[in-house]
Amino acid sequence: MLCGLLTPSSAFDPVVILDGRLNEKIVMVPAGPDGEVLLETTLFRPSGAGPFPLLVINHGKQAGNPHLQQRERFIHMATAFVRRGYAVMVPMRTGFARSTGVYTDFGCDMTANGYAQAEDVLDAIDYARRQSWVDADRIVVAGQSYGGLASMALAAQDVPGVRGVLNFAGGLRIDGGVCDWQSALVKAFANFGAKNQIASLWMYGANDSYFGPNLVGRMYRSFVHSGGTATLRAFGAFKRDAHMMLASRDGEQIWLAETERFLRRIGMPTEQVYAVDEAAPPPRTDFAALGDVAAVPFLPDSGRDAYRAFLDRMTPRAFALSASGAWGWAEEGEAPDQRAIAACQVKSSQPCRLYSVDDYVVWPAGMAAGGTD
Repeated sequence: MLCGLLTPSSAFDPVVILDGRLNEKIVMVPAGPDGEVLLETTLFRPSGAGPFPLLVINHGKQAGNPHLQQRERFIHMATAFVRRGYAVMVPMRTGFARSTGVYTDFGCDMTANGYAQAEDVLDAIDYARRQSWVDADRIVVAGQSYGGLASMALAAQDVPGVRGVLNFAGGLRIDGGVCDWQSALVKAFANFGAKNQIASLWMYGANDSYFGPNLVGRMYRSFVHSGGTATLRAFGAFKRDAHMMLASRDGEQIWLAETERFLRRIGMPTEQVYAVDEAAPPPRTDFAALGDVAAVPFLPDSGRDAYRAFLDRMTPRAFALSASGAWGWAEEGEAPDQRAIAACQVKSSQPCRLYSVDDYVVWPAGMAAGGTD
């Protein structure tokens, strides 16, 4: 079973350092009938005591063991909402990442999958509403991919304080031809629509590799014809795969304006009231032209082939190397510079450093091949 590749492409995904600009912290939120499950939950919030309106963001599912999935942060969306005075909560659901318990899979029963995942989201919201820094009557819920399916299942229930739901490429895909999962999704959205209690905004791109325009149209018609209230924003192609839009630095150009219109409609704030400093990019150097593969120091032929391939990767991107001949790269998503260095370092006994970022070289101009810091 596969849904929503949220972690961007890279050779290695390290643990992300907490972001002090956003007062980031990790808490373990109790869930389940007796609070026996603990959900690894990332919190972002403005400085101060609050209470702040709240955004809860729900993650997708990668292939493989859910416990091996990295903690999701949705840093680009979190930053935009903290600037607007929101606290942001990103819970990893049961069995994912460092959350305890075992992930439960209902196979092709998409309705059951949605409601089961929504239970953890309900528990996270219940926890949040008891915190003094949360405005318990101003909450919005967002979800990407499988998290979008869970969020729409949640919207079929009367949830105190929740005013709206943001569905980003919501759904669940099953590979291997074991069932007609597309029709199962359409059926699930009919169920959610018939019980719908909370208005929603849907955003799907034309080149989404999981849920194409035809399937999205079927899901939406099924939802609204069953009585659901939703607005569909079907945008065009986004880079190589619109399914990655929310995880991309450049995705904000698509989702932010539509989201602000929806937030105003449901009585949630949209004005920027807090400043969040932008991280300073590495300085450009005149060591070499970006495309001068021969000028890249230390690399063996296989590394130069990797750098040529890297030049076709999407921005944001970064390439790192070390005097040992090791290299690593990362594209899209959060902190590609940190991830590229980590991807290099896992293969090198010597320190790795950035060679290029986005479309320019950052390698020190005076450091020739064989030199050291």
